[in-house]
Amino acid sequence: SIGILGFKDLEKYIILRAVNQKKSKIMALATNIRDVESKDLLDLKAIIDANELFPSEMLDEMLSDYFNNDSSPENTSPEIWLTSTLEDNPVAVSFCAPEKMTEGTWNLYLIAVHPDYQGQGIGTAMVKHVEQMLSAQGERILLVETSGLNNFAQTRSFYQQRGYEEEARIREFYQAGEDKVVFRKSLVTA
Repeated sequence: SIGILGFKDLEKYIILRAVNQKKSKIMALATNIRDVESKDLLDLKAIIDANELFPSEMLDEMLSDYFNNDSSPENTSPEIWLTSTLEDNPVAVSFCAPEKMTEGTWNLYLIAVHPDYQGQGIGTAMVKHVEQMLSAQGERILLVETSGLNNFAQTRSFYQQRGYEEEARIREFYQAGEDKVVFRKSLVTA
């Protein structure tokens, strides 16, 4: 697996992917992880639509507080919205926020990579970036929620392979027959 190159270079990743194992050719994708900007909204909606996660129009409301707060400390949103870009074009998005009424517990509510760029390490880089940011702030726990349906098995495997443990399963949470699965990862290194 490809790790973070260094904390100072946290926003720059080189992600390698074998494009032809027989000839051992390797393609490098240089991605930049940065805060979401209002100019990204249409591209982020395209990422959401391409992954069929939820109606992308919901992003307008989801991002309204994030974009509309002033820079004073009492009005700054604690939410973290990030995008991974190739040549300044968003190809992935993530969103996390502190869990209310807790100390140091955060929830990764959204992570999505455009299908054209999946399987190239961008999602892993985004998750690692979020973990590093939160850990540097002294946060303790990152939670991830996903569906228990069979077509989300790859998503659950993604988190398990990155050190997340299934912490809870709430039966029929989303709808009849669809459980909510909660994964947990400690951000505190012993």
